Amino acid sequence: MPDKAKHRRTSKGIGRLRIGFSVLVQIVLILFLVALVNSFAFKHYTRWDLSRDQKYALSDKTKRFLDTLKGKMRITVFFSPSTPITSDVQNLLTEYQYAGKGKIDLEHIDPDRNLSRAKELFDKYKVVTDESLLVLDYDGRNKTVKASEMADIDQSGMAFGEGPRVAAFKGEQAITSAMMDLVEGKKKVLGYVTGHKEPSLLENTSPISVLKTFIENENIKFQELNLLDLDAIPADVKALMIVGPQYDFSDREMKLLGDFWDKQGRILLLLDPAAKTPRLRGFANELGVKMNDDRLMAFLRTGIQELALTRDVQARFLGDSPITKRLADARALFLGGTSSLTVEPDRVRAGNIRVEQLIQAEKGYFAEKDYNTEDQVKLQADAKQSNAPIIIGAAAEKGGSADQRVQVNSSRLVVVSNASFVQDNAITQDQQGLDFISGSVNWLLSREQLIGIAPKVQKPLTFSLNEEALRRLRWFVLVFIPLVPAVLGTVVWWQRRV
Repeated sequence: MPDKAKHRRTSKGIGRLRIGFSVLVQIVLILFLVALVNSFAFKHYTRWDLSRDQKYALSDKTKRFLDTLKGKMRITVFFSPSTPITSDVQNLLTEYQYAGKGKIDLEHIDPDRNLSRAKELFDKYKVVTDESLLVLDYDGRNKTVKASEMADIDQSGMAFGEGPRVAAFKGEQAITSAMMDLVEGKKKVLGYVTGHKEPSLLENTSPISVLKTFIENENIKFQELNLLDLDAIPADVKALMIVGPQYDFSDREMKLLGDFWDKQGRILLLLDPAAKTPRLRGFANELGVKMNDDRLMAFLRTGIQELALTRDVQARFLGDSPITKRLADARALFLGGTSSLTVEPDRVRAGNIRVEQLIQAEKGYFAEKDYNTEDQVKLQADAKQSNAPIIIGAAAEKGGSADQRVQVNSSRLVVVSNASFVQDNAITQDQQGLDFISGSVNWLLSREQLIGIAPKVQKPLTFSLNEEALRRLRWFVLVFIPLVPAVLGTVVWWQRRV
């Protein structure tokens, strides 16, 4: 009997030991799995920007640029906590670090607290300002981005005791532009042709100042060129921009343009339909893009039986070209006069020229040849007869490859039959036009990896109330809000009374 009791005690001890060992193994396995899941989640995770205006979500263009980085980009942040955009910059840089996939190193330094480290780096990068800033360091080169370059600060309220207010945060534009400067080094030169009453590039009077700033932020430098003063296009000019010339090019200028094209030149040609430029139009026509002598119009219904005629063209981008692939089906408004283009790829195929359609007018537009008439009946009849798609933008390439993965030297041309849409009063209404011009310029400069949707300038949410809205708000505040607790109180009192 004692032996049996002893055996039972031994069996119970061994059983408890086994159970304890099993529990220990399970705990270790659970901890191992938790650590494994955390390690995997730390390296493979996704971030979402749930803010109203996607304030910190990086643009498509910035993400594509970060993918091209071959080395480490070190960013040192010298921002005082009192700077109005400090938190915005920190959150934005976190997005850069995440999108950079290990290629972005950040170091945050408060100049007011870490004086020794700040002085060490100030001496290294030769910083001579007290303003909050970033220092970008890549491959032995460095560049600073000041807080004033990343935001528009409204200080109008300081006279009334209010602090400075951030009117527009544009940190992504400034940071990505500085990164491009560092990575690419020397700026690409874009020749801007003058001498035919094209829009001026002078900052104080330029009607295309927004476009100029936008393009320059992509590490591109404008260089004005008067072809009458040149024997040849300068060798460092890789592309030409011709915007709405009001007078035609001379035979000598056309020869320079033709020689530039034959030497694998790149040309962006925005034509004004109202300008008489037969030589320029003939140049595009020889490459398979014919500009027609007409104007696009559409009738818009403004009432039950009322129609209004508009010449402003709503058009969409076609996604077959690398220029417009990321803008596919996006819409843009082309203000002013616009003509139709006839794209003839078969006619120029023998010359090893490929032609692609880029921009197509929306349904409802018609190309009117008698565009000076006031006969509404005739215009309405012509509108009903028009059903074919109307092209207003096209691209031509000579000597290139149809396979976008194959990079071959070639001549390239982009033609748009509207020159007004790039002016400030038109292009600020939406950004699709800017993205198209940016994509065209980058395609012309063989920077396909930078074609994409650029960052938008963030603006504060504002709203205004008219007199009727204020009257309703007054009734809501003075009557409805006090009435709710009064009704609830009455209900509670009645229930207790009963």
